[in-house]
Amino acid sequence: MTTAPPRSEQLADPAAALRAAGLRVTAPRVATLEVVAAHPHTDAETIAGAVRSCLGAVSRQTVYDVLHALTDAELLRRVSVGSRSMLYEIHEHDNHHHLICRHCGRLEDVPCVVGHAPCLHPEQDHGFDIEIADVVYRVVCSDCRARKESAA
Repeated sequence: MTTAPPRSEQLADPAAALRAAGLRVTAPRVATLEVVAAHPHTDAETIAGAVRSCLGAVSRQTVYDVLHALTDAELLRRVSVGSRSMLYEIHEHDNHHHLICRHCGRLEDVPCVVGHAPCLHPEQDHGFDIEIADVVYRVVCSDCRARKESAA
């Protein structure tokens, strides 16, 4: 698989990022990259709506197919936040994790303290080569904490 260009290059020229990843340049792919770059940590339905508002008639299935292709090509990163749907962000090929507020759903990036992947090592790796550790911290954000404290 081709290594994706850094985020700044993807934001400047989505078509070049698609070509570098070995993908055809199509309007739905370009629009999807632009939407996710402008609105990181967005779910597929919201992305589909934004792509449709940019391009007109684009099926939901087309957008889902684009999201899968861009994720497989490592242009996008899928973020699993538990029972909620998957969220998408530009794959920056860095080593960051996420904080998610249990009350309002706000999601923020947080760098790994080690700085290189993987930043966590399991006690038993069962012979696997660990490449990435995805961590989601479940938190109460400062705004929700302040609301809770003012209501008490």
